[in-house]
Amino acid sequence: MGCIYLADDNRLEGRVCALKEVEHDRSLPSDLSRQAREQFMREATILARLDHQNLPKVSDYFSVGGKDYLVMDYVPGKDLRTLMNEAKKQKKFLPEKEVLTWASQLLDALQYLHNQNPPILHRDIKPSNLKLTPNGLLKLVDFGLVKVLSSDEVTITIVQGRGTALYTPLEQYGGDTGHTDARSDIYAFGATLYHLLTIHPPMEARERFLAPDALIPPRQLNPDISLRTERAVLSAMSIHPDERPKNVEILRESLFGDWNPNLRPKAAMPTPTLADIVSFPIERTLLFIAAGLVLISLIVTLLR
Repeated sequence: MGCIYLADDNRLEGRVCALKEVEHDRSLPSDLSRQAREQFMREATILARLDHQNLPKVSDYFSVGGKDYLVMDYVPGKDLRTLMNEAKKQKKFLPEKEVLTWASQLLDALQYLHNQNPPILHRDIKPSNLKLTPNGLLKLVDFGLVKVLSSDEVTITIVQGRGTALYTPLEQYGGDTGHTDARSDIYAFGATLYHLLTIHPPMEARERFLAPDALIPPRQLNPDISLRTERAVLSAMSIHPDERPKNVEILRESLFGDWNPNLRPKAAMPTPTLADIVSFPIERTLLFIAAGLVLISLIVTLLR
């Protein structure tokens, strides 16, 4: 459990910061409670070393009574959930190109976290944890459920939790006994993009496990979404981790190809590949019909 407060820095006049309060489970035995506090200190030290433009800087950490605190940069601006709800009220979709620009920045942050030694997982990616600053910089906030992977791949958690159900992969419901890795964040990334592009909440992974074909394809909700984007989102949201892109680099390639939204925001979006076209039933059927007509035309021409 925990809260986030807006706080004044008494040492640096005029600076405001975000204060993340972490309260450990009071029902834990004293030895486990002590281990949890020690673990918090170890991992807060790791978080304080992070330095990336799409992540808030952790500048300090301390304990008071039975609670631990992280001191982080305050990030001004609106979160993407707010922007999404504003668009919904206006009965509009968020422009795909704009969403993909945010997605590129989010992938930058995830690539940085996953490439740490040991790798760091966020585990709670969702629109409300993504803030857009007034100058257009996206920040991935709230490290409340962050995990640091030890060398033997046993996960260690700062705060017990499972994330938000709409964006949580099936394997994360195992808590600390479940095996989560970079592909768990990739699922949450895909579910977040699904929600932003369609303004429609994604079906929970637990429900999809019981009804694998129940997830509505994004283009059925928003026909303006490109084939390539839809294919990348659905791949990231695969129920089984082995069916998702195994890392951020592969996901980025499937989503953007050689287009970089941050460096070339006004450039044309990537065209769909042949794999994009044949991946979906309607497009595949139309392609086969077109190929059949071409073949019949060729046969008729040769018989004349």
